[in-house]
Amino acid sequence: MLLSILTFVLAGQAAAERPPKPIVLSSSGGFQIGGTIIHSPFQPNITLSCDHGYMEYFLPYRPRKTSLVMWHSSSTQVWQNRWDGGPGFKDLFLRRNYPVYLWDGPRVGRANWACEPTIYIPSYMDTANFAAWNFGPRYKQWWPDVQFPTASEDAWQQATSARYVEYDTKANVGLHARAAAVAADSGRVGKDIVYLTNSAGGLRAQLTATLSNTTNIKGIVTYESIGYVFPDNINVTAGKGGFGPYVVPVEQFKKLARLLAVQFVWGDHRAENMSSVVESRLVAKLINQYGGNAKVLKLGNAGLKGSTHIPFADLDNEEVAGLLEEFLGENGLDGYVDEGDDDGEDYEDEDENEEQ
Repeated sequence: MLLSILTFVLAGQAAAERPPKPIVLSSSGGFQIGGTIIHSPFQPNITLSCDHGYMEYFLPYRPRKTSLVMWHSSSTQVWQNRWDGGPGFKDLFLRRNYPVYLWDGPRVGRANWACEPTIYIPSYMDTANFAAWNFGPRYKQWWPDVQFPTASEDAWQQATSARYVEYDTKANVGLHARAAAVAADSGRVGKDIVYLTNSAGGLRAQLTATLSNTTNIKGIVTYESIGYVFPDNINVTAGKGGFGPYVVPVEQFKKLARLLAVQFVWGDHRAENMSSVVESRLVAKLINQYGGNAKVLKLGNAGLKGSTHIPFADLDNEEVAGLLEEFLGENGLDGYVDEGDDDGEDYEDEDENEEQ
């Protein structure tokens, strides 16, 4: 009996120490898409290709049908790692066999070739970022339960420096959405697209869905969206800046209701009367009035405490990923390209047989 117990304990230990499932890709790469070509006013035969977006992709060996497009308005890094350097949503969902696409909109990151002059002025954002990203009520006063490695100065430095220059103007929102709509309609990102967005990326993804001319976009999950799209048949005045409100013709807005699902996600430290939370509930209600499927999820109600503005990078991002996995399953977005492969795990068994 003692031998049996010891064997059981050792087996459990080995399982706990086993490395995570390997990420097996069929291919990875990137491409530019959208944009325009402008001609020199002095020599018309000299041109510049500009204002395109850039899409980096990772395609699993046994892929699911749904492509996850991870979109942040100022950095793709937030999708790649947890705050402490651990695996981010990119790896978590590649291990779940979802094709993953990292999107840089026009004039951002790897797509920064602009068609007009741009100006960068240092704005000393580190202190403001602390509260904006919901690490605590004010600089270096952490929420007691925050899902961030608060003892690590390096983690804070990595977090606040992992950004691109972000142009939060109304014109830039439209520029991003048009390029993303071209990418969605092209088919190069798949026929079943779910946008995972954060912050000002949420507004851009909503607008993209209203501009798309295909049914390739199937859903949007936006984490703490700052900015919303409204129909022009209600009493909402369009904003002049880059955080909305953005008003579109009602027939375009109805495209949001044709998506399989839309989810607006908020952390537990966001007050119910915060303007963006209020807007998210109103937009969800409007989408549902036109026959859509939109919900607002408060992570605190799902048992997750101390979430930051970027919960998919939090220390409990596995639990956040689990909620997203439930969302995909509930809306029929978790199927495989090869429907005969129910769990996508067959290749692991084949590898084990080869080793034996």
